[in-house]
Amino acid sequence: MAHPTVANLTVDQFKDLVRQVVMQTLEEMLGDPDEELEIKKPVRERLLRQKHAVAKGERGEAFEDVVRRLKLG
Repeated sequence: MAHPTVANLTVDQFKDLVRQVVMQTLEEMLGDPDEELEIKKPVRERLLRQKHAVAKGERGEAFEDVVRRLKLG
């Protein structure tokens, strides 16, 4: 299967391609700005509590319920 050429792209497809290339280049040049950051202990503990509560079914909402409540589907 042949790859599309720039001449065959729509304006929106070309803009998306340029956007993707720019983002990839920036990430390669700058790296992940959060890579060396640490999560503070209280925040980490809260996230872990929430994770466990969701796993036990004590928190969270089913995706289908959210879709219905927000009238998205």
